[in-house]
Amino acid sequence: MSALPRRALLALAALPASAALAPDFLAPEAIGAEAPAPEALALRAADGVAVYGTLVPAGGRRRGTLLLFHMAGSNRGEYAPIQPELARQGFDSLAIDQRSGGTLWGRRNETAAALGRDPGYAAAMPDLRAALAWARQRDPAGPVLVWGSSYSAALVFLLAAEAGPAVSGLLAFSPGEYLGGVSVRSAAARCACPAFVTSASDSEEVDAAARLLAAVAGAPKRQFRPRQGLHGSATLRADRNPAGAAAAWAAVNAFLAEVVPA
Repeated sequence: MSALPRRALLALAALPASAALAPDFLAPEAIGAEAPAPEALALRAADGVAVYGTLVPAGGRRRGTLLLFHMAGSNRGEYAPIQPELARQGFDSLAIDQRSGGTLWGRRNETAAALGRDPGYAAAMPDLRAALAWARQRDPAGPVLVWGSSYSAALVFLLAAEAGPAVSGLLAFSPGEYLGGVSVRSAAARCACPAFVTSASDSEEVDAAARLLAAVAGAPKRQFRPRQGLHGSATLRADRNPAGAAAAWAAVNAFLAEVVPA
């Protein structure tokens, strides 16, 4: 597998334990008093692997579904503070543990732990497909957007390219050519859906995201170039990015409002 930016992974690994611990499930009051409780799910990938996830239903009027995929060495705990905000905005969100992951955020990756090995980034594609199949079975006609972080930000371009109209839009946080032997840019050129990209603040990541977005065939296409940004979806976490999370959220919310109006 191709290496991800090492400095980004080291920064996340160095997170103090008191800040890294994230709950497996979020209390309903964290989402809204009338919101349904989060639900643990187990999906089955096409190759038979059990894929574990957490569904946080929308609070109030529902706008659509977001499928959340994590970065290398990570798990669905990456989205523990992100899913409540998406629920407040009217989105169901499913965060899964892909088979390529680990113990960031103070919790284990259940899918990877059950498999007993990390087969590499590209091998997680069946897990993303299983999440999309679940979402489309649950809501055949409504908006379903896919959201990737670091290596999975590369995979969502592949998923959108092969799934066509089943994907209503994609959000890619720090995408790049991480999949040795597979051209993410070629996949991006086959994506006909709206696309949003962002990254850490450094020029290498900003440029990598811009190259992929430029190839996308769909519209609208939006890039957020942060002054204070972190690698992957962690850029939205105020506990990790206190100086930049609010601006990143504003950019994400503007894209979602454009693609899936409230």
